[in-house]
Amino acid sequence: MSYAKVLCVGLVGMTGHVVEVEADLAPGLPAVAISGLPDTALHEARDRVRAAIVNSGQRWPNRRITLNLLPATLPKFGSAFDLAIAVALLGGSGELPLLPLERVVVLGELGLDGTVRPVRGVLPMVAAAARAGLQRVVVPVGNAAEAAVVPGVRVRAVDTLHRMVDFVRDGTPLIEPPGPAPAEGPDGPDLSEVAGQALGRRALEVAAAGGHHLALFGPPGAGKTMLAERLPSILPALDDDAALEVTALHSIAGLLPAGGRLLRRPPFQAPHHTATVASLVGGGSGLARPGAVSLAHRGVLFLDEAPEFGKGALEALRQPLEHGRVQLARSRGGTEYPARTQLVLAANPCPCARPAGDAYCECAPLVRRRYLGRLSGPLLDRIDVQVTLPPLRAAELMEAGATGESSATIAARVA
Repeated sequence: MSYAKVLCVGLVGMTGHVVEVEADLAPGLPAVAISGLPDTALHEARDRVRAAIVNSGQRWPNRRITLNLLPATLPKFGSAFDLAIAVALLGGSGELPLLPLERVVVLGELGLDGTVRPVRGVLPMVAAAARAGLQRVVVPVGNAAEAAVVPGVRVRAVDTLHRMVDFVRDGTPLIEPPGPAPAEGPDGPDLSEVAGQALGRRALEVAAAGGHHLALFGPPGAGKTMLAERLPSILPALDDDAALEVTALHSIAGLLPAGGRLLRRPPFQAPHHTATVASLVGGGSGLARPGAVSLAHRGVLFLDEAPEFGKGALEALRQPLEHGRVQLARSRGGTEYPARTQLVLAANPCPCARPAGDAYCECAPLVRRRYLGRLSGPLLDRIDVQVTLPPLRAAELMEAGATGESSATIAARVA
């Protein structure tokens, strides 16, 4: 047999598409040709796959090899096709009977020694396979826990190409995914740690209850950052659909924590004020990656020292805040990421960061206006709650009951 086919999944943004990896081996000068709009990482798969097959003790077919990825009009990105290509090649050369892999999705990147390495975006890939009616998936052992959270799919893991060959050829069992990870504990910053600032705490509660964007103005030490960091602790936990969506975004970005659990807490992103437009809204060569506004989807995007951000970066947030999504166009195709987030801005009253009336403040009124004027009118129009926090007095930190209510108490009222 000189032809074989193995199923895989390709990602375009957050949308997964089932891809048929075809291998045809014909007489002629030995060569490998890959068609189907592959990117650079996929073009280099021919060298990785060849080394992995040889170092796993299998015979490399010295024939003219044509690899085709269907549908051919869909751009293919990344190294998740390596394992499927290797299995299709061995099947086409007659080394493997591919009947055990009928209607089975195969995902994984190959090392030169034949190890199967984890890849980004396995969660949305497995979810796409489930939507297509495919109920069996083979993934790298490092992605097994992540893939297992998708309901209705039987997941098996593989750590080496040798183990995969033994499974197809002899029926040797693959690795079972680990059990469900324990639920997340109540760790994290709590509002009980914030002393004073009754106005700021009330503004935080109103913003959480109504899903409003929030701007906090005030001198250093007033508690702007402490309040913003504790906003996720009073937001409701994510339901199943929202948790799956947020976890898929972090999987694509390669930021999913170990353990494979769904992210139930609203995410929190706090980029530095030197962040570029691409890091905020998404970008990169080839397929655009999600930016901070998408990674904060269903959670909080906090911009500390907001006037210090570049004007272009701030203005780029206006459309995502309005529509709840980011549309990115690139030469090889466009993609869309969700971006329904709560924006929290924090800003000092002037460049020298001292309150008005302070003897050490040398900023003229024009300098103050110009500094806060870096936050444009159209951006501030999208922020419903804008609060000026007074400076904290030493007596407020020492008096009894200065810390106020805990996040759990406030979260109950928000819910």
